[in-house]
Amino acid sequence: MSNDNLVPEPQPSVFDAVNGVLQDEEAARRVMANPALAKGFPNGRPIEHSAASGDDTCACGGHHGKCGCQDDEQSDGSEIPIKAIDDIGRATAEDVREALHQVIDPELGIDVIDLGLVYGIEIDELGRAIITMTLTTPACPLTDLIEDECASTLAGLVEEFRIDWTWDPRWTMERITPEGRDQLAALGFSFDNMPKY
Repeated sequence: MSNDNLVPEPQPSVFDAVNGVLQDEEAARRVMANPALAKGFPNGRPIEHSAASGDDTCACGGHHGKCGCQDDEQSDGSEIPIKAIDDIGRATAEDVREALHQVIDPELGIDVIDLGLVYGIEIDELGRAIITMTLTTPACPLTDLIEDECASTLAGLVEEFRIDWTWDPRWTMERITPEGRDQLAALGFSFDNMPKY
């Protein structure tokens, strides 16, 4: 007897494979929505959390500030404050921060993150990114150019974004990350000869 008229048996899906590895349906759904999250599972398994141990996940999906966000008392104040609504299919504030490494300050040739120009990143409840940013000087005429670069970089990552320009606190060279200092040194900048404020 032929089985041509029968409905075929369901085939395993990619989700089934991911769920099989993670053994955690919620984690598998998050990874399916944002595959970059897979690197956050050591040995391919989600980190076990226990309310009793106080091992909670921070707002951006990382753990105790390892993502670089300002997580409770764990922050030393030198990191960019990151707030996010962690939801399936939405970019996190960490995703936005990583993308902003592609936005280069035209004057110095260093990205805005390593230059220390980004003061904060927030993803609101509608998935919009709000970036608090400054420039090396309030007289800098590059706001439009940097906004255009941000728009190109964040297209497809977030639905909308807004840059809140601020001059308080004033940008200083102390905000440049060690990576940014290395890049500037490679370009011939000498921090020893720079004026101190």
